[in-house]
Amino acid sequence: MGGLVTEKHVRYILSIEKRKDDFMSVVMEHLRMNGAYWGLTTLDLLGKLDTADVNEVVSWIMSCQHESGGFSGNIGHDPHILYTLSAVQVLALFDKIDIIDVDKVTNYIVSLQNEDGSFSGDMWGEVDTRFSYIAISCLSLLHRLDKINVKKAVKYILSCKNMDGGFGCTPGGESHAGQRGINTQTRGGHMEVFCCVGALAITGSLDLVDKDLLGWWLCERQVKSGGLNGRPEKLPDVCYSWWVLSSLIMIDRVHWIDKDKLIKFILDCQDTENGGISDRPDDAVDVFHTYFGVAGLSLLEYPGVKPIDPAYALPVDVVNRIFFGNDKKL
Repeated sequence: MGGLVTEKHVRYILSIEKRKDDFMSVVMEHLRMNGAYWGLTTLDLLGKLDTADVNEVVSWIMSCQHESGGFSGNIGHDPHILYTLSAVQVLALFDKIDIIDVDKVTNYIVSLQNEDGSFSGDMWGEVDTRFSYIAISCLSLLHRLDKINVKKAVKYILSCKNMDGGFGCTPGGESHAGQRGINTQTRGGHMEVFCCVGALAITGSLDLVDKDLLGWWLCERQVKSGGLNGRPEKLPDVCYSWWVLSSLIMIDRVHWIDKDKLIKFILDCQDTENGGISDRPDDAVDVFHTYFGVAGLSLLEYPGVKPIDPAYALPVDVVNRIFFGNDKKL
């Protein structure tokens, strides 16, 4: 088994599908705000964030902010809570959160909380536990979690818990380990355990979960190849190396899966010639699976990959800088 072809993954991200040489032009035309988050976080986890043009990235992100305080997926698009979190996460990578009007962003997110504690994604009102996680994560990164009704938000998330220990996207929805919606343009579909567990972790509410029951449901996601799936009877997919693994780590049950087999599965999904990681071996690579593959290896403490925080989906050193102060580069 070969190792992680780091340099090739870096080259792949910087030239996404060789559409253009300039990384940000690709992000603007094709991948939008979430693509910037996946690609740049991958570069940071691989110790290569300095290969990106900070000023270009930051000015593009700020041009996606609306009067409402929310961010859109691209210039000229409507704001949405999904893109707002990605924008804050990318600014966090570069230690540039202080350039945004935090009160304005906070007010936008606060305005999306509903009476029952749930959150809408935007002005159109779709409700999903994805958006609960995003609101909680984003406000926490901005040190503004006290501006929403956290108690109601937690109560709503717990109302989406199922008999199998998993969570659905709304009360009564089918349990699902993860759906691409959390950081993509995908709307609807099944919601993930990750968002609910992550939100509960950030709010200090994990004691309200049956960790053994949930851990059992999650470790049952590992299939013979070593990969993880999102629901029973489904094919494994590299992205669940993040969704399932991060949840198992947060509830302290990660020792219930075979880590070595999972590492092998992720590495087998690499394009060792041109870089990038695919959903499963021999499929086409994309930046989404490249990020979640590298993030999964980070959670598995793979050599040469920086540690990632399982709740915030950002490198641990970035999270520590936000919450524990000042290791700013001089």
